[in-house]
Amino acid sequence: MAPPSGGGLRQRGPGRHPDHERLALSTESPVATFLFTDLEGSTRLWEQQPDAMRPALAWHDRVSREVVAAQGGRIVKTTGDGIHAVFEQAAGGVAAALELQRLLQADESRFGVPLRVRAGLHAGPSEGRDGDFYGPVLNRAARLMSVAHGGQVLLSQAVAEAARNHLPA
Repeated sequence: MAPPSGGGLRQRGPGRHPDHERLALSTESPVATFLFTDLEGSTRLWEQQPDAMRPALAWHDRVSREVVAAQGGRIVKTTGDGIHAVFEQAAGGVAAALELQRLLQADESRFGVPLRVRAGLHAGPSEGRDGDFYGPVLNRAARLMSVAHGGQVLLSQAVAEAARNHLPA
């Protein structure tokens, strides 16, 4: 379902990051790619190493914003220790997820806690409302993320086919 006229991605709600207005999907092309991420084991890490987690999570959030923006996407919202992002192009979503994994793994010892992110991507039509998205496509992306292990990026067939010619070898 297409976002309602005047709705969709341009709306800003309380607590939304200023970059949220940057990406606007056309109502004529309601198909988008959605990325969900989650930091594996974060509850345990917060309980065992709260002083290390504060700067580590802040760094995770900054890196997430930067890689999503660099690939033409926008963060719809943060989820405590993960993100929900939207991209017009599947290849941008995949590239952002892979770059996030690469950067977090390369700097794993920076804060003394492992930041093992699991990610899931799915593409399809959704309903845009109040700066957020709704529908089965988002449920599928979130479920893919939930079955991934830290360090994994899982793609639906829709994303894999859409990004096929743009995926790294």
